[in-house]
Amino acid sequence: MGEKTEFEPGDKAPNDGEYTEVGEKSFVSEIQNPKRVTLQKGEAFPETSNHNRKWKKLTKARVH
Repeated sequence: MGEKTEFEPGDKAPNDGEYTEVGEKSFVSEIQNPKRVTLQKGEAFPETSNHNRKWKKLTKARVH
């Protein structure tokens, strides 16, 4: 079983890091002005801009 990658408001952050809102179909079109938060491991995720959004950890792009 893999690690959870999307989180709902009230869930606890699994790791320190910066998280951003993603929409239901974020792989198709980006949402406008997504909220971003920096959380420490164990902190609760805040409310999103609307009920269709979730939180996802930002990842650094790899440079080859």
